[in-house]
Parts: sequence; structure tokens; C-alpha cells
Amino acid sequence: MKPNYNKFYYKPLMNGLEVRRSDIEGLGLFATKKILADTDLGMSHIKVPIIHGYIRTALGGFVNHAIHENCFLEERLDWDDYRVYHIVTSMDIEKGEELTLNYHADEEPDYPIG
Repeated sequence: MKPNYNKFYYKPLMNGLEVRRSDIEGLGLFATKKILADTDLGMSHIKVPIIHGYIRTALGGFVNHAIHENCFLEERLDWDDYRVYHIVTSMDIEKGEELTLNYHADEEPDYPIG
């Protein structure tokens, strides 16, 4: 029996993404089709004040770090002390390419730029 799709159910990965072995570290997030720049891939992190930290979704849990990333985090909801972040592509991602974030993008780099 095939389940009926309901748009109100949480979907951990959008169509066009898959988790598989990464040359960067363990498992990574990969495009199964071309994804255009400025595409919102979905919710990745939720800052929850009661636990003094962040909850990562499946999307946020598998995206690896790279100095020259192809995605960035964007705050989409700021309610009280709760923050919701989405991963957004910063450039076109080709089929088979790994999606990456610079985990330290808001810090001063300790490596030469250029």
C-alpha cells in the first residue's frame, strides 16, 4: 500500500537531494538534479532557548563544511528567543555535486583569502 502524500507532513529532504558517502567527511548531502542559485532547501537548524542550543533537522545534520561553500544559512523566523534557519544555495549546484556550508562564515578567517 502506497501512503498518500500530505503537504502538511514534514519532509526531511526536498526532491533533488540525497544523503550518501562524502569525500569531505562521512556522509554528505548531494544534488540528484541541477539546483538553481537562491533555492531554499528547507529548514536546517532551530535555536531553542530552553536547551541553550540548536536542534538540527536531517537537512542540517548532513551538510558538510567547506571554506568555499555553495550554500549559506538564512534566518527565516525570529519569534521570541526562537530562531529558525534555512539552507539556501548561493550558486547553481550541478547534479552529483555535494552541498556545503562554511561553518565559520560569521567569523574572521585564520587563512589567507584570495
